[in-house]
Amino acid sequence: MSKQHHIMLAGVKLLPDLSGAIYLPDYQTMIISDLHLEQGSSLARRGIHIPPFDTAVTLTLLETVVAEAAPKRLIFLGDSFHDSAGEDRLSEESTERLRSITTCYETLWIIGNHDPLPPEKLGGQGAAQIALGPLTLRHEPAQRLDGTVEIAGHLHPGCGLSQRGRRIYGKCFVSDETRLIMPAFGAYTGGLSIMSDAFSGLLDRKTAQAYMIGRAALHKFPMSRLS
Repeated sequence: MSKQHHIMLAGVKLLPDLSGAIYLPDYQTMIISDLHLEQGSSLARRGIHIPPFDTAVTLTLLETVVAEAAPKRLIFLGDSFHDSAGEDRLSEESTERLRSITTCYETLWIIGNHDPLPPEKLGGQGAAQIALGPLTLRHEPAQRLDGTVEIAGHLHPGCGLSQRGRRIYGKCFVSDETRLIMPAFGAYTGGLSIMSDAFSGLLDRKTAQAYMIGRAALHKFPMSRLS
């Protein structure tokens, strides 16, 4: 977990990780969004052939970050599979790796737009959204929060910054006082600019902070400074 930055949301301390996961020490809970497992095989079915290693790479990163944090509870924030048939395309090895995780940790699968039903054979429980203390966890950010405080995924946030004559860009966490939008965890997922129309109205751009994932550290910038 990050030793440089933490995020406070509704009085809850959140520790972001370079992997894109976030850990809530008060609840001994790790949250991970947008695994998009079997994205490579999904694209292959549509004639787009890329190396089919995304699931294996994503699971290795997942195993590493979970072992480091050793949470009691693990929450997947939706789009855990790239499509509704993704679970059926898992290799036997990948299936067993996921079962090993759900056996060791209480696991909740929040459903997403890519996977509208929770997995059937991997263990854990499914939900449309859940409450964790003062926080509401769901896949897609709500257009209106109506007094709630939210952690969501779905949008795969990324951000860019021009610095010393060069431009850097990467996945990021982005948060204001009422909402955190998490980056995508999957190996083949990219980052959509938080300055794009998809984020319009979701964040207070005057107070929001972006936490860009770098190679060795998280880099914190005011959203108002980004382009």
